[in-house]
Amino acid sequence: MPENATEVTAAGIARLAGVGRAAVSNWRRRHADFPQPVGGSATSPSFALSDVERWLRDQGKLAEVPLRERVWQEVAGHPAGAAQALVHTGCALLLVRDRPTAWLELTGASDERMAQALPYAVDHVLTARLGPDAPSAPGPAAPPGTVGTPRTADASGPDAPSAPDASGHAAAGPDAPVPGSTVPSASASASAPGSAPAPGSAPAPGSGALHHANPPEASGVHRARAVHTPTARDLLPSVPLLRAAAELAAGIGAGQAFEFLLGRHLDANPRQYTLTPPHLAELMADLAEPPADEGRPASARPLRSVLDPAAGTGTLLRAVTGPAALYAQEADAGLAALTALRLALCADATRDAPASPAVRTGDTLRADAFPRLATDTVLCHPPFNDRNWGHDELAYDPRWEYGFPARVESELAWVQHALARLRDGGTAVLLMPPAAASRRSGRRIRADLLRRGALRAVIALPAGAAPPYGIPLHLWVLRRPTPGVRPGPDLLLADTAALAAPAAEPGGKAAGGGRDRIDWPVVRAAVLDAWRDRTDLPGVSRVVPVVELLDDDVDLAPARYLHRPAPGGGAAGLGEVRERLAETLRLTARLTPPPVAPAAPAHRPRTTVGELARGGALSLHAGTAAPGGPAPVLTEHDVLTGAGPTAATPTGPEAPGTAQDEPVLLQPGDVVVPVLGGGTVVRVVGERDAGAALGRNLQLLRPDPAALDPWFLAGFLRGTSNNRQASSYASTAARLDARRLHLPRMPLAEQRRFGERFRELAAFEEALRSAERIGGLLIQGMYDGLADGTVAPT
Repeated sequence: MPENATEVTAAGIARLAGVGRAAVSNWRRRHADFPQPVGGSATSPSFALSDVERWLRDQGKLAEVPLRERVWQEVAGHPAGAAQALVHTGCALLLVRDRPTAWLELTGASDERMAQALPYAVDHVLTARLGPDAPSAPGPAAPPGTVGTPRTADASGPDAPSAPDASGHAAAGPDAPVPGSTVPSASASASAPGSAPAPGSAPAPGSGALHHANPPEASGVHRARAVHTPTARDLLPSVPLLRAAAELAAGIGAGQAFEFLLGRHLDANPRQYTLTPPHLAELMADLAEPPADEGRPASARPLRSVLDPAAGTGTLLRAVTGPAALYAQEADAGLAALTALRLALCADATRDAPASPAVRTGDTLRADAFPRLATDTVLCHPPFNDRNWGHDELAYDPRWEYGFPARVESELAWVQHALARLRDGGTAVLLMPPAAASRRSGRRIRADLLRRGALRAVIALPAGAAPPYGIPLHLWVLRRPTPGVRPGPDLLLADTAALAAPAAEPGGKAAGGGRDRIDWPVVRAAVLDAWRDRTDLPGVSRVVPVVELLDDDVDLAPARYLHRPAPGGGAAGLGEVRERLAETLRLTARLTPPPVAPAAPAHRPRTTVGELARGGALSLHAGTAAPGGPAPVLTEHDVLTGAGPTAATPTGPEAPGTAQDEPVLLQPGDVVVPVLGGGTVVRVVGERDAGAALGRNLQLLRPDPAALDPWFLAGFLRGTSNNRQASSYASTAARLDARRLHLPRMPLAEQRRFGERFRELAAFEEALRSAERIGGLLIQGMYDGLADGTVAPT
């Protein structure tokens, strides 16, 4: 096995073959020719991916594995780590799309020769898209005799290649030709007639496209690009991965291939990254749209500049629509490289941007990479509660125009940085923790933001809109004051918590919070209407005069100024709520089971769900779908609360982590059982649920109607002792194995008799749920009415 071969764990082998991990353990025991471990530990060994693929292919177990899964395994098992593998893949995908002829010529060589030639070609495409790696460093030489070596370049001419720079990263001049291609050089194409200026360059005279005080390069300070050219030694272990990634890109496109791989990487490392959900990113980008552009098609809008000073994975900049020059800075060098590649592939794929973004690495507050940039828009999801943001070093920084932030007010430092990077009249939208609106240590800065008209709106989001998911975060919308223009006399305050989920109705969807319950189309429409119209909507938005906010606390929390309507529509609606409760209680009384007649325990022959599955009487399926896609999903929360499937959301730019396997769609008569902590909860799918996708942590039992009655199946599965013996208690949460659940053997006609009784019990249970929900509305409405005086005590 090669020294740097890609390795894969038992879980990865299971995904490759589409089986469970137990099957992989059985293969290792039963097949003497199964590949031996090459790394890992005794409890978690790793295997050479090439050996595993060869064995699976010989056994006929690899034929149906999607190409994207095999590519992901190459990334996950890369000897240099998944992040570095993604950087190499992104570089290759840029080359695949921008210089396809050169790529094809390179792939005709052996892996070793391809690795030797790749840095030269990759550096050229990176320079064309992201700028030079170092302005004084010449490009790397393509080794003599390798594929793609220039045939006509004069060794003494300006295009002559040279060795990599001292840092080990190869760099090329912008005029270096791409091997095997006749595409013009980056500098030539940038100055060609009709081409748009690259980010950071001065616009053409009279274009009026960008609003720069002075671009960074104009100050004489060069900022190196975020993606350094990998060396041949670095690229050699990645060559099989790059070939496979190019094959994947041929089917779904280079941009989508990178999105899928990046998404899987982020899903596999959820604790390492703080992500901005795509729907929230779209809302923030819409709030930042220039007023003159609202309602105009994206293609008709003028070029504008957008900055994200804490770019993360680039989700906010990816949500920007229309032509835009994008700027980004990220403190983590590895993440900055992935963001630059992602945005470059996205921009080129959609042709929405004239050139790829300018992405820089560094601590924005301590070492701003764009100190003289004045943009139209700033979008930012800053780090929260950062005590080490530079309070001691930056005491006299000119950005603190509205006051020097306290050590605990790092978010207000980011607010003032955003305002400092705006042109006069430019708009900034920042995601903020709710404490930033009310902490006493920040009241003077908040007061000055209000007095000078810089802060225009504070919008409270529902809990679950973004991590940390248990906190209702805020959006701050700011505009840089224009000299000589009178500041706005008011502040828009909005609270969307009441819009997070539909209200509870008898037999309908239960109200609730959480990221799976947010009705994003409703939230988005309400926020944008309130922002554009600046009108009062009871319980949702209110335009408050600044003079009312300038008290001792300067508390800008929207909940303090917005009075939510009482449950049930206030005192006037309590009569209707009472009638609904009375009707539901009458229904509950009618559905109450009759008195039971004790009987001796029945001793029936029994079978298990696993035996029925092996006999073909039913089939078992595991849920894989997650909410947030274009189709409704039945989630674990829906099953446990009796709610309908979580609604679909409009499709937008695909976010990392959204790619998933083909979901299982529900059919009438399916029986759904939670895997974790469900107790005795079972759901029989009806017309309301049909067509939805089966969510994660759910098991689906699909009975053959000629052999099993679904209500009979569901009723016996709910038995307490049945669930107890079929559950595993090896961890803190009980895990149910549906195959171990027991059922009595009886004819279909007898099953249907039992099934009808179980169906009646389910209807009684749903009526009790409705009575509880409506009774809660009546009780809270009475409390509120008596407390605020709208209901008389008699």
